Amino acid sequence: MATFKDFRNKVKPNWCPGCGDFSVLAAMQRAFANIGLEPHDVAIVSGIGCSGRISGYVNAYGLHGVHGRALPIAQGLKLANRDLTVVAAGGDGDGFAIGMGHTVHAIRRNVDITYIVMDNQVYGLTKGQTSPRSEMGFKTKSTPSGSIEAAIHPMEMALTVGAGFVAQAVSSDLKQLTHVIEEGIKHKGFSLINVYSPCVTYNKINTYDWFKENLINLESDENYDPSNRALAMQKLMEHQGLVTGIIYQNKERNSYEEMIKGFKEEPLAKQDLMIDRAHFDKLVAEFA
Repeated sequence: MATFKDFRNKVKPNWCPGCGDFSVLAAMQRAFANIGLEPHDVAIVSGIGCSGRISGYVNAYGLHGVHGRALPIAQGLKLANRDLTVVAAGGDGDGFAIGMGHTVHAIRRNVDITYIVMDNQVYGLTKGQTSPRSEMGFKTKSTPSGSIEAAIHPMEMALTVGAGFVAQAVSSDLKQLTHVIEEGIKHKGFSLINVYSPCVTYNKINTYDWFKENLINLESDENYDPSNRALAMQKLMEHQGLVTGIIYQNKERNSYEEMIKGFKEEPLAKQDLMIDRAHFDKLVAEFA
């Protein structure tokens, strides 16, 4: 049985010292092992940016895609090889800017994959420009007088478009981060996990100390019910989205795969997709 060490490879991460993405990497590796997965059971698809490098740091199948396009690749991979546990990973720019359309439609479609967003509220790899998650007034090289655009609130957005699993964590809490990734992977359907992953180089506002002072842990509230969608939205609005834990989970909604007529669980490569001539002629005749 694999341990988290089996999901390590010999490629050394080159993130800045103190980057929150280190904890996301460790939590993913621990979650895979805790669930009982083996390296050959897992595929990680990532986009562009500092976060996009994560697919190369795990001993598993990996694909480093293009900016904002991790989700369509991950969905296609899952539908082709149903045996794989597929995780898409990216940053807030990747998922909530150029990839926002894919994010919304992946939520709507509900293919059984997990999407982990490393949210540092800035564009780190391109040297510190404002991202869709930067709050108004945030000063960067691209907004020296402060951003005049409102920030996107991804958890509220996910609930609005019908997400079945919505969770949030912060990279300084490895235990909770590992837990929500485990639960996201085990959830049948699309899982969105937003991780506050501080950029220690370009974001001097949303720091580890700032999150420690401002985040509310929903798991500490014994009366909180993550199956109550209205309550989830209420808590998000009450705390300006600054909550952690499993925010919402709908265990009754069918995944995309469960809705496909005649869906077979084995990978396409193992299925007999050949049809006889009579069946082929019948199909062609329908379009004559």
